[in-house]
Amino acid sequence: MNGVTVDLKADFCVVGGGPAGLTLALLLARSGAAVVVVERSTSMEREYRGEILQPGGLRLLAELGVLDGARERGCHEHSRFRFVDRARALVDIDYRRLPGPFNYLLSIPQRHLIEELLAAIQRLGVTYLAGHRVSELITEDGRIGGVVAGGPDRRQVVRAHCVVAADGRYSKTRQLAGIEFDRRDVFDHDVLWFKIPCPAGDPPDVRIFRAAGNPVLVYRSFPDSLQVGWTLPHKGYRAMAEQGIDHVKARIADALPPYAGLIDSTLTSLSDLTLLDVFSGTARRWAADGLVLIGDAAHTHSPIGAQGINLAVQDAVALHPLLMASLRAGDPSADLLGRYVAVRRRDVAAIMRLQVMQSKAMLSQSPVAAALRPRAAKALSRTPVFRKVLHRLAYGNKDIRIAADLFVTD
Repeated sequence: MNGVTVDLKADFCVVGGGPAGLTLALLLARSGAAVVVVERSTSMEREYRGEILQPGGLRLLAELGVLDGARERGCHEHSRFRFVDRARALVDIDYRRLPGPFNYLLSIPQRHLIEELLAAIQRLGVTYLAGHRVSELITEDGRIGGVVAGGPDRRQVVRAHCVVAADGRYSKTRQLAGIEFDRRDVFDHDVLWFKIPCPAGDPPDVRIFRAAGNPVLVYRSFPDSLQVGWTLPHKGYRAMAEQGIDHVKARIADALPPYAGLIDSTLTSLSDLTLLDVFSGTARRWAADGLVLIGDAAHTHSPIGAQGINLAVQDAVALHPLLMASLRAGDPSADLLGRYVAVRRRDVAAIMRLQVMQSKAMLSQSPVAAALRPRAAKALSRTPVFRKVLHRLAYGNKDIRIAADLFVTD
């Protein structure tokens, strides 16, 4: 990087070009705000894991006009979620019984959604700084007033009314602000992700299998693959990997007998596998004067229940009207931004409790849990509690609505 310094001024600087950051940038731009998005990656060739969209997120993205375009790039609809324990379906949820039109799960490469959101914000004149890493927060009069980011050939200074940290679970912006993150290892597993070819006639369901080994998540992934997430004991991968790819493949095949042949022929090295360190956690503060955190930067989740993108999009929608009110009032204080935090902390806490409950119910390896699981699943599926849990996972906070009255442009 040479010594060239370029200054930009905007109403909002969004750090992070994932679903949370780009959804918020679109909402703000449609409301007439000047927005700069700072993204460290130079391309769409990133490591994506979350691909499942729940009905609540689908509705919001459709109302923003980006769902159809993202779908046209390629996706798969899933009408059911099934938990299969040793060939016996203990949970069988038919999403088609939910109110339409968004009564399904959607498996869509996150890249397709990001490309559609990016195209939408660029049509509205949002400045998108690809390949820029935030290295410093600008402090003015006791509040955060922008960022300094290094690009491939220049030092970029972005001054803004408010900075939004949407840069993921290991948020650099959060670290620079000195905000501590409370990691909670409440899950006793990590997840090893990989893809195998999808056999002809494979059911279009999202499934968790329990067989001889650890539980496995399986669903169809665009264009013609199966996304597989094999759970293994927390922090146990290194010792397993030291025994080589053949050992790892054998363990996975034990857990997923119907696909043993494909696992053996498709996985050729450990580089074909991606390990996700599974934990939950929340930032101790989600707002400071001139700064607010959303998505994984504020709260991190297990992949169970497919909540990541849903929560990220709802964060953006919930924060949008408050940011516009902040801009009008010239007040980016933590007190004002804290109104968003109060609502979303409750929502996030509820989802985290459900994820812990799901993990213990479906993934626990204890003999007691294995013995009780069939009867407990059968009893729970007939209660109002089960329907309440399903609706919370499918829709999140149903009171969160897009403030379309603030839009000044399509």
